[in-house]
Amino acid sequence: MRFISPKVDYAFKKIFGSSQSQEILISFLNAIIYSGEKVIQSLTIINPYNPGQVLSLKETYLDVKAILADGSIVLIEMQIARVSAFSKRVIYNVGKAYTNQLGIGEDYFSLTPVIGVTIVDFILFNQTPDVITQFVFQEKTRKFAYPDPELQLIFIELPKFKKSLSELTSLSDRWIYFIKEAVTLDEIPERLGEVSEIELALNMANQANMTVEELELVERRAMMLQDERGRLTYAKEEGRVTEAIALVMRLLKKRFGEISAVITSQIENLSIQDLENLAEDLLDFKNLADLEKWLERRI
Repeated sequence: MRFISPKVDYAFKKIFGSSQSQEILISFLNAIIYSGEKVIQSLTIINPYNPGQVLSLKETYLDVKAILADGSIVLIEMQIARVSAFSKRVIYNVGKAYTNQLGIGEDYFSLTPVIGVTIVDFILFNQTPDVITQFVFQEKTRKFAYPDPELQLIFIELPKFKKSLSELTSLSDRWIYFIKEAVTLDEIPERLGEVSEIELALNMANQANMTVEELELVERRAMMLQDERGRLTYAKEEGRVTEAIALVMRLLKKRFGEISAVITSQIENLSIQDLENLAEDLLDFKNLADLEKWLERRI
């Protein structure tokens, strides 16, 4: 068996957001929101994934939206790479889903809670080692909850999850392991298969059960996401280089005055490691000749 990665947005939508995904999504949400308690008994998936309509890479498959039996709205999103203002976007999406419930002149009493469940493949909160973090409105000093629990944010940080198959105990453990490691499996492990909803999710992720068109789309989406992550990494690295060049040039000008265009050009072509080394070594330079000798050794 070979499985597609649930971390690929298209695959995530197929597994958790199709018309056959109700039981899968109920189990997953009960695991993440209610610690495995069977609080959610039914839900409706809004705009479910339809393989016959999903043929364009211009579309997005990131979000799964569901309405619970009590009217609460749940937004589920899988995010591979950190993007600018990501945390603000999460709040915006939840706030938008909340306010969009009302039409002009409608009563506030008809508003129902909105829960945002966001799965990220990067570290978002360095303040805690917890894989799952939950945010609600509460009083700042005495920490009591706001009277109406209308908005809730839940985050799952995949890189923090380190458990092996033998260490999985809770339902949330099993679901997080599925999302993170399904692509590495060559069969359905007993530890996961004993949860019928996860077994169903793995069968939906089984490449043997997918059409050629679906497999091609998953592969292209995965490549696009990998390219995007690479671009973000490159941009971050370029930003570090720019900052390092500016720092080195400031230090050199403070030490030796104006720096020639030739030397400036050589410095601008250094790697980030060489720039960091130069920032330390220049403290030992007596004159520009020492700098020129140092640069010659790097050419």
